[in-house]
Amino acid sequence: MLRTIIEKELKAILLSPKFVVTFAACSLLIILSVFVGIQEYRAMVRQYETATQLAEQQLREASGWMGISNSAYRKPDPMQIFVSGVHNDVGRLSVISSFEGVRLRNSIYSDDPIFAVFRFIDLTFIFQVVLSLFAILFTYDAINGERENGTLQLSFANAIPRAQYLLGKFIGALLGLIVPLLIPILLGVLLVMFFQIPLTALHWSKLATLLGISLLFFTCFVAMGLLISALTKRSSISFLVALVAWVLFVLIIPRGAVMAAGQLVPVPSVAEIEAQQDGFEKEKWQELTKGLQERWQKRNAVTEGMSSKEREAYMDEHEWEWMEEEDKNRKAAQKEIEAFSLKLREELRNRKITQERLAFSLSRFSPASAYQLAAMNLAGTDLAIKTRYEDAMQIYRTAFNDAVEKKRKADGGHDGIQMRWSSDTGMKITMGREGGALEVSDLPRFTAPEITFAEAFAPTILDFGLLAVYTMLALAGAFAAFLRYDVR
Repeated sequence: MLRTIIEKELKAILLSPKFVVTFAACSLLIILSVFVGIQEYRAMVRQYETATQLAEQQLREASGWMGISNSAYRKPDPMQIFVSGVHNDVGRLSVISSFEGVRLRNSIYSDDPIFAVFRFIDLTFIFQVVLSLFAILFTYDAINGERENGTLQLSFANAIPRAQYLLGKFIGALLGLIVPLLIPILLGVLLVMFFQIPLTALHWSKLATLLGISLLFFTCFVAMGLLISALTKRSSISFLVALVAWVLFVLIIPRGAVMAAGQLVPVPSVAEIEAQQDGFEKEKWQELTKGLQERWQKRNAVTEGMSSKEREAYMDEHEWEWMEEEDKNRKAAQKEIEAFSLKLREELRNRKITQERLAFSLSRFSPASAYQLAAMNLAGTDLAIKTRYEDAMQIYRTAFNDAVEKKRKADGGHDGIQMRWSSDTGMKITMGREGGALEVSDLPRFTAPEITFAEAFAPTILDFGLLAVYTMLALAGAFAAFLRYDVR
């Protein structure tokens, strides 16, 4: 009997005109989103390779160790084809030097704001918005629609257990909507293979898990549609309730949670943090410059009364000592600036983490939000991508600056810098280097941080559990309501 009910429900869905429209629209969206994602990924790979080569060339063309810098770039990930997440919002590069802290900048949306207006359509968007809506639209009248047509009373003229009947409707609706969608998903995977996107075993594992949680999310909305249909007597009423529920869970709760968290846990803006950092840095460099001028005035005063030859000999004798002293003062000022910047970043990060945790906790009352968070965590395009890269770049910055400092000392220490003080022209600093290009081949290179499947999957366990709970609650509610449902 269960098989008959499933076949009947499956046949009714497949022969429905709205199924043809739904299947065609979803197939087109899935294939198009994967194709556009592939093209976007390939373009980003080309940009990444070109920018990396340019940074290497600029490094080789540097004329002195003092002030030498490099650029670290965020490496494109093939998983962004399926889950764009926030990777378009996060900066793509950071300057690596002893004078500037690590900060990701130049995001895609900052360079091309039009994409920020319309955003990209990826696989998670199609499941979260489009397919969830279709799931409710196909099941909102699964019970009350049969009652209005008179077929529900006719079905129960036979000895059919209500639980078995509802289970058959649920399985039939699920199969009728999911199985045909496997075709465009398979075509999307074939597109990825055709364009030779470098997917490793880790990426395939993430993709399989992503499809699994997408299926669970879809199942949740199918169960929700059955629950609404079992709670109402008229299909027109259940349609309105289902639509309101979809708007609430997909659009309102996720955004409302972020707004509520922003009010409960205020976080200073990046502009405010940068203003504090720039003010402190400017103050320290002004102090250093003022102190340098005062010290050179004192040193120059000692040479008063000397002949030009004696003054030149005195300067040459103490030049290295003074260079060491000024370098020490510069490093001390830089250390204070870095410590202050690190303190500001840590305070900002802690406030953001608290705000994010609250926002995510509130938003997880929506299955759509739980699904999106799980998908981004699996793909590595979640909010942690910024912290992950900035931490890796900070470690690289320390290693790069240490290596440059060793090179500078091995190359004579002063890097061709000459300082002279004149009462007419003031202090004059000249920078130059004799002996050809710098040897930069053995300087450390930035490597993108990688996360294992276990590290990517661990944050999604909660969301998997929540989606399973929401599905079971909707099914249990539908069974409870249908047991008391008047089939007449």
